[in-house]
Amino acid sequence: MNKFVVFDGLDGCGKDTQVRLLSEMYKSKGRDVVVRSHPCNDNKFGRKSKQALLKKGKINKIKATFYYGLDALRSVQMYCYNKKTDVVIFSRYTMAVAYLPDGINSVVYKIVSAVLPKSDCMFFLDVSPEESLRRIKSRNEAEEMFENIDDLREVRSKTKVATYEWNIIPADDPPEVISQKVIEICLKSDQNTIQ
Repeated sequence: MNKFVVFDGLDGCGKDTQVRLLSEMYKSKGRDVVVRSHPCNDNKFGRKSKQALLKKGKINKIKATFYYGLDALRSVQMYCYNKKTDVVIFSRYTMAVAYLPDGINSVVYKIVSAVLPKSDCMFFLDVSPEESLRRIKSRNEAEEMFENIDDLREVRSKTKVATYEWNIIPADDPPEVISQKVIEICLKSDQNTIQ
């Protein structure tokens, strides 16, 4: 793998849109791109995480986070150390720790971030909880357990312990504005790698 890019943030922050736009940009330059959106449907860990997300209760929060972590680790193992892969883009990565209880979340993040690959192109799309909820409701999909204003506010506040190594991009802006910032950072990173 030559390039590793990550998008994370609250639901409705525009991760999938930015993944698509960046993927299209790299493909237009002739680069081979692999996209992983977690939780993934192509393995049991991703499917179990998604099932738990559609339920309620503390035990399902823990299950969703646990299986999500295994799903993400599987993707890291399969794609991040694969020399044949040119560009790997993850939608959702380590910010799932924000769903864990206070105290535990910062410890788990430090452990996870110490062992998982990092990049100059890790983007936290910082959408306001209100805008996040508006976008979620416009999708007409089954509501997940964290998709309410109180949980969105709580999770957003918890991400502060984990985003110190990330490029934080305001995500209430239009997708084109966000994409321009993301592409600028990625292209600058590409130039630094070449030099």
